Amino acid sequence: MTVYIGNLSYEVTEDDLSAVFAEYGAVKQVKLPIDRESGRKRGFGFVEMNDEAHEDKAIEELDGAEWMGRTLKVNKAKPRTSKAGNGGGWGGNQRY
Repeated sequence: MTVYIGNLSYEVTEDDLSAVFAEYGAVKQVKLPIDRESGRKRGFGFVEMNDEAHEDKAIEELDGAEWMGRTLKVNKAKPRTSKAGNGGGWGGNQRY
């Protein structure tokens, strides 16, 4: 499973987030998505840990906690879904 962390400071780094979650167990991977247009972090991230019990403990203790001047929103990440029909904006088979 993967943990979603919302309301992050834009200054947070992957190393910062990894260090916080490492207090609860081994961290496999940390991702901080970047906005394509502005090039800056989007204010949320994902942490994947080796053990689901460690993830659950981190969620329990970090959800609602204040960190770097922000109140964190921490929960299990929802599976990514593909956007159907994202093919350019114009409907198919229409005659103009």
